[in-house]
Amino acid sequence: MIARAYTVAFEGVDPRPVEVQCAVTPGVPAFSIVGLPDKAVSEARDRVRTALNALRVALPSRRITVNLSPADLPKEGSHFDLPIALALLAAIEIIPPDAAEGYLALGELSLDGTLVPVLGALPAAMAAAEQERGLICPEGSSAEAAFSGATEVLGAPSLTALVGHFTGQGVIAPAEPGEVRMDASGLDLTDVKGQERAKRALEIAAAGRHHLFLVGTPGSGKSMLSARLPTILPPLSAQEALETSMIHSLSGLLTRGGISRSRPFREPHHTASMAAIVGGGRGSKPGEISLAHNGVLFLDELPEFPRAVLETLRQPIETGEIVVSRANAHVRYPARFLLIAAANPCRCGYLPDAARACPRAPGCGSDYLGRISGPLMDRFDLRVEVPPVAFSDLGRAPGGEPSPVVAARVAAARAVQAERFAGAGGTRLNADLAGRALETLAAPDAEGKALLLRSAEQFGISARGYHRVLRVARTIADLDGSTAVRRVHVAEAISFRLTTLSETMPG
Repeated sequence: MIARAYTVAFEGVDPRPVEVQCAVTPGVPAFSIVGLPDKAVSEARDRVRTALNALRVALPSRRITVNLSPADLPKEGSHFDLPIALALLAAIEIIPPDAAEGYLALGELSLDGTLVPVLGALPAAMAAAEQERGLICPEGSSAEAAFSGATEVLGAPSLTALVGHFTGQGVIAPAEPGEVRMDASGLDLTDVKGQERAKRALEIAAAGRHHLFLVGTPGSGKSMLSARLPTILPPLSAQEALETSMIHSLSGLLTRGGISRSRPFREPHHTASMAAIVGGGRGSKPGEISLAHNGVLFLDELPEFPRAVLETLRQPIETGEIVVSRANAHVRYPARFLLIAAANPCRCGYLPDAARACPRAPGCGSDYLGRISGPLMDRFDLRVEVPPVAFSDLGRAPGGEPSPVVAARVAAARAVQAERFAGAGGTRLNADLAGRALETLAAPDAEGKALLLRSAEQFGISARGYHRVLRVARTIADLDGSTAVRRVHVAEAISFRLTTLSETMPG
């Protein structure tokens, strides 16, 4: 008899179904696992054998063969322990032969039979629902898996409890979803003194998910401004929270099984490798651009990042996803993020200040920012110079609009876009507009179009830049409550495409 259990192998955020087949046949006693297992899966036989011994279950003196089908799909991770154990228990008739066939199972076994939490419980639960099965997972992973709401989730503390459940000696109650929380940062835009133009750029970026580049001298507030961008972004919608949490589940970033409605804010250091930023490495794990999906990716000191790393950002910025290609697989991760980057105008940082600039000024500016290629710079919708803050401003009481006031305007603009793009597939915000939809929905009035054409010719704006100005103008109009894109909206969008430091910036 061949007993079966079911699980998944992860290719990015896509769970691929795997059938675990177990046969106990006459022959020289052995326990083998076939079907392209990695080292962790191959070692499952020792963990399973010892865990069953802890349950006082003796394996028969026969040949045990476990096949992971499809055999040509690579199997990676310790989560195969539990389905292998269930298939074996069914094969030796400790549990009913078809007990596990109605479930998808994943979990790592300790040597004493307890179940250890594993990565990927949430996407596994979604896969189980698609297969019209329930999900069996470790108790520590059950709260996150239950967020799918699409299938029954059994969170088992141990293999003993699971055997009792299937043999009628004890019942495991369906798991309840964990906490849905909003992470309070305690930050506010009023913490930033002055910098009203940069704050306006943050508002526009947040409303339409437009990429923003801040350039200014050290201590002018670039990082401070960037850290407060999440305070004006609306909470994740239910769909966005599920998308983001599935990626974070694969990376082990869900705290105590809870899901956050706050948008992710990722700020990798400039020494991060290419695999850390875009994904890859052992197991082709998601990188920072995918962990920032539906949130913010902040790259401080942008010119200090390796050139090869920066160039890999160009394609996901345009498409909203990244494909990590390996010899045996092509792994796809979503990567629809708001990119905010900051840089000093030159290596010493004081190019605009003749009294403090280094002897290489002004040539050092073009050399330093020249590390950012023209095609990458062209993908920033908003470019803002952040001037030094006057000492007289530092002593003033907090002023300007607080984050909740700005966040209300951003939420209203996003609500307009949600209604506009309802049923439009992958288009969610103005930053996604392309083709005929862009020409129709972001078409400026006659005066605005004439201004845009003159500016494009005068300042050498590329075709991509032309379309990005239209998208930004559409967002400014939404913030203004205007159904039409007027000249004033186009003018402001163009002003954010240019900067007083433009002579030092490529593109």
